[in-house]
Amino acid sequence: MTSRENDTWLYEISSKRKALDLNLKEVWRYRDLLILFVKRDITTVYKQTILGPLWYFIQPLFTSVIFTLVFNNLGSISTGSIPPFLFNLAGITAWNYFTACFTGTSNTFRSNAGIFGKVYFPRVIMPMSITISNLLKFGIQLLIFFIFYGYYLFQGASISPNLHVLLFPIYILMMALLGLGLGMTISSMTTKYRDLNVLVGFAVSLLMYVSAVPYPLSEARKKLPGYVADFVEYNPLTQIIEGFRYMLLDTGSFSWLGFFYTLAVSVGLFLLGLVIFNRTEKSFIDTV
Repeated sequence: MTSRENDTWLYEISSKRKALDLNLKEVWRYRDLLILFVKRDITTVYKQTILGPLWYFIQPLFTSVIFTLVFNNLGSISTGSIPPFLFNLAGITAWNYFTACFTGTSNTFRSNAGIFGKVYFPRVIMPMSITISNLLKFGIQLLIFFIFYGYYLFQGASISPNLHVLLFPIYILMMALLGLGLGMTISSMTTKYRDLNVLVGFAVSLLMYVSAVPYPLSEARKKLPGYVADFVEYNPLTQIIEGFRYMLLDTGSFSWLGFFYTLAVSVGLFLLGLVIFNRTEKSFIDTV
């Protein structure tokens, strides 16, 4: 029992960690738990609802119809040669994945305090599982988009993807990183300031309108004051929504400068959120 081999531990749990630490080796060790949380998130969201997974279809379709009636028909916002409904559906599909990741991870500590206080596992697994499980919802809504895409293409609409569609996985990654980074930051702050939960829902609603979801970026440049138009244009979410439409519908604008700027901001916000998350997980159970 006194040998060096018997004095070493297989696993050592310590509060001393680097501020910027993904701990991928440990996350891989707990991959079965990650898969379990992903399955839980998928099966329990609509478990006690009337329509169940049909909400995945209803929400983007109804929102696209409302946007088309209000912004395009009533507000006379032009989408060029692109059918307004399809234009709005493209933006909402991308937006929904970001908001699902953001709102789902923004309450990580409070909603899982019971689990975190009883058993150890890498805490970052929880927000990661939410981001991964939301890919199913995103895939379903993307399928809806492609069904309507095929319909309008059959009707002779002037729509087509371009070579930038090869960047599609990177755009998904940027949406996930933004949602994770902002969500982990808000989750860490709500352990002390609970009223921030109210702010999240309010902020998401406002953020949609400054992210060029219901209108093209070109319309913002023409109709909004200069400083407001600049804010909309340099909003990384605007660049993602605009790029999403550009590569699938061949409308709007794309620049490599805007693409790399958005990628840098996404990675930066994720790393910032990870630092704050790692610092908070050491003591959150005392304040939550």
